[in-house]
Amino acid sequence: MINPIGDDFVKRYRLEYNREALEGVRDKIKEKAYSRLRDLLEYRLTGREFDRSPTGMRIALAFSAGSDSTASLKILRWAGFEVVPITARLPQMRPEEIGRASREGAVFVEIQGYGDEMKELMEKRAPICGRCHSMVMNAMEEKAIELGVGILATGDLLSSGLISVYPKGELVILNLPAFLALDKGEVVETTGGRYDFSFGCRLWKLAARDNPSIKRYGIQRVLRETRARALRPEMAVKLIEDILLS
Repeated sequence: MINPIGDDFVKRYRLEYNREALEGVRDKIKEKAYSRLRDLLEYRLTGREFDRSPTGMRIALAFSAGSDSTASLKILRWAGFEVVPITARLPQMRPEEIGRASREGAVFVEIQGYGDEMKELMEKRAPICGRCHSMVMNAMEEKAIELGVGILATGDLLSSGLISVYPKGELVILNLPAFLALDKGEVVETTGGRYDFSFGCRLWKLAARDNPSIKRYGIQRVLRETRARALRPEMAVKLIEDILLS
């Protein structure tokens, strides 16, 4: 499913720092969940095999049906967790994305005012990604609490160290790919090795066509992920080309 990091110094440093972060939330999650996450991290560090039988522990997952969240779903299930995917039903989602989420047993949430908020930002020719992300995550967190699930995982690749896993109100947020120091190439391999190198959702592409200056923020994001080694340089080139041609 995933491989140990071997001699990669940077990933080793990140994982050891992430181990400290896990210790910081130990008293906020059940011991069985803590132990399995610790074993998963140690497997990534050392290759030491671990018990992957069902833990009986539920983890909610912010699930968009994209590559990062799909890899997170597969890894958590492989590690023995019962995963509850939560999907925000957004107007820009394609039917096939809704279908993939449904097949994985997703719980769908509606976000009140989302369309009006995005329309207003686009009319102002303002970036939309930050506000979209915050609205979606707020809805995910509320649903996870409603479902009584104490851990909410995401497919975030960047949030390493103390923000790879951290407490937030009644929840613990687990940015799984970052927690395991996975890069985009490994994520793609986990989901079957296919990736179309298309940056952003349909709404972002529409906003970028109407306001090309937004592309600058997309390029900055790609470069930030490349500097953090979450994105391989050859992948970054293809994504930047897609942004410029959008």
